Amino acid sequence: MYKRVKFCFLIMALGIGPTWAAEDPALLKDMTSVIALLGLPCGQVVNAVKKGDNDHLVTCQDGNRYRVYLNAEGRVVAQKQ
Repeated sequence: MYKRVKFCFLIMALGIGPTWAAEDPALLKDMTSVIALLGLPCGQVVNAVKKGDNDHLVTCQDGNRYRVYLNAEGRVVAQKQ
């Protein structure tokens, strides 16, 4: 399952530009999938802002906010904000 999350996150990160990240439905869908695969409560991601390479701040439909990024070991992490 981890490989699937990492693959999804990397594919999303490679094709998304910082100026239109929040409006991109594919990014929102990918972030929703990443958070769900990590087993965290969210429902659906409604907003995502790119903070850096492989680093996004996302807001969920249920009000939860997460920083989704790759850590130093290359693992996808969703840190509650």
